Amino acid sequence: MKFSHQTPLDTFLNMLFERYQEKVPAVKKITNALVEHGVVGSQHEIVNDHIAFRTLGVPHLGIQSFEKIFLHHGYQKRDYYYFEGKKLNAYWYAPPTEEYPRIFMSELVVDQLSPEVQQIIHQYTDPIQADPVDSLDLNNGEQIGEFFHQSLWPLPTKADYVKLLEESEYAAWVIYNRYYLNHYTISVHALNDGYNTLEEFDTFVESLGIKLNNSGGIIKISGDKLLKQSSTVAEMQEATFADGDTMSIAGSYVEFAERLILPQYANLPAGEITNAHRRDGFETNNADKIFESTYTGQTKS
Repeated sequence: MKFSHQTPLDTFLNMLFERYQEKVPAVKKITNALVEHGVVGSQHEIVNDHIAFRTLGVPHLGIQSFEKIFLHHGYQKRDYYYFEGKKLNAYWYAPPTEEYPRIFMSELVVDQLSPEVQQIIHQYTDPIQADPVDSLDLNNGEQIGEFFHQSLWPLPTKADYVKLLEESEYAAWVIYNRYYLNHYTISVHALNDGYNTLEEFDTFVESLGIKLNNSGGIIKISGDKLLKQSSTVAEMQEATFADGDTMSIAGSYVEFAERLILPQYANLPAGEITNAHRRDGFETNNADKIFESTYTGQTKS
């Protein structure tokens, strides 16, 4: 995932990815191994299925704010998903052209949490009295890129982070990491034979000593059997909190997706298959387990 046209969209997507791959060693480890095996020539050749962001459902923030950036750049809002156990809303967004990744955007339904946890979240976010996206020049890619990495609210204390972690690991992740890129996704079906099924690709990734998320099984399969997803377990990072305390916490991870050919196109010659012939969209049950790539049940096991 690297874009060379230098439109504002290219600029901020590149800024996001550069900082993300510096903090997630599995990105370069996988890419370098693919280059060494002759599967791709560089990171630029890897097709990025989608990137994902996490947000908080509080006034002036959440999906209604964050989506403005992508809608401005030609993305189209698609299906809605609800994750009851995790108390999350989500949508996916189709890109303006095929070279760009889909966007998966989720939001914590804060008012469904306990009063104590709601109070902790609001003490950080209540000072935000206007939608911060409204103050951006949405045609300035560099300004948007910096926005993704700026501090919209203060760093949490360790005690507040731990309290959130006990009730909502998603809340804890967002309160510390903010709008940092949660993951990018390698389209394995776009790779060469030997690497272009999720079973083969997972075996390859595990051979590199990288641990995979096993919540719901290593491979998460949609009800129609046409979308398969796997992911690494989040990289741990040493976090320094507002009070100076430190703790090892979950950062970001890498996902892999295989979109199978829709039944009505099963007889098309391989050379004629395009993205339009493959399963699109997402699957609630798959995504529910992928979220857990940053959860302690995975990072501590």
